[in-house]
Amino acid sequence: MGNRAVITTGKNDTDIGVYLHWNGGRASVEGFLKYCELKGYRPPETDNYGWARLCQVVGNYFGGGLSIGVDIRSRLDCDNWDNGVYIIRNWKIVGREFFHGAEQMDYPLLDFVKDIDAHMPKNEQIGDEKIESLLKGGDSE
Repeated sequence: MGNRAVITTGKNDTDIGVYLHWNGGRASVEGFLKYCELKGYRPPETDNYGWARLCQVVGNYFGGGLSIGVDIRSRLDCDNWDNGVYIIRNWKIVGREFFHGAEQMDYPLLDFVKDIDAHMPKNEQIGDEKIESLLKGGDSE
């Protein structure tokens, strides 16, 4: 059992999706998306580079193992009885499917984005001060 979720950009069976076995709660997913946005990565709906960067960020955060997968939506565990499917656009959650439980908002966004940053290679890190500066003004709630 995990804390599963799928992140995708659409509702079609052939849409690409990223499967998270851990950290699939809304607070974590919003943190991963916000980190990608702060880095200036192209969104996944734009092209495959957005998917690659999202996978890189999540993979760096988790480390090795079987915590992340990529496939077309029809081959992913969308109705997973944990967090279901997040539909995203421009690094924001715009829809949700197959969600049956209580929302998980365990991590303050600012703290989680800093934690994600700490798991990135040193030369890729944003830095705590810059993250605080970029998130100040109400975006960190």
